[in-house]
Amino acid sequence: MVTGEITALIEAAGSGDATALQALFARVYAELKLLARKQLASSFGHTLNTTGLVHETYLKLAQPDGRPLHGRAHFFALAAKAMRQIVIDHARARSTEKRGGQNLHVVELSEATGIVDPELGPDELMRLDRALTQLDNDEPRLAELVELRFFAGLNISDIATLQAVSERTLNRDWRRAKALLYAALHPA
Repeated sequence: MVTGEITALIEAAGSGDATALQALFARVYAELKLLARKQLASSFGHTLNTTGLVHETYLKLAQPDGRPLHGRAHFFALAAKAMRQIVIDHARARSTEKRGGQNLHVVELSEATGIVDPELGPDELMRLDRALTQLDNDEPRLAELVELRFFAGLNISDIATLQAVSERTLNRDWRRAKALLYAALHPA
């Protein structure tokens, strides 16, 4: 997959070219499917499959009122955000269906495995979503990092390449993001 070709498709899709957006998804389909597989592996009791998540992501990003695209990092950040929203919507529906959406449980953060328990149920995903929404309001760059790490399944090295930022800076940001999320999820 040629990076220049993908960049050209992103630029064309960002200008509103629906055909370019379709071609872009065809080119990065395998990458998006891998990201979806990583995301779904960390969610307990989900009803989505990787293909469904990628297709729903496409539908979400292909809406006419969607945001313009500004490069590879921006595209994958939007894809990660779309995947997060889709998984959260499915978790919300499951929680409402099974438990009436009440009695949410506290999400425990684990330093060893990232920011959250690797098998989140619907209630925990919704709590995490609220904390991430607050983080996005306060520190959008840190929220994007969490989305790329947790929801898109990228590692620090991949994100550093996408964002043209040093791994050292991202590691520092990652520690700060985890601390802020922990504080949001465990109010004193």
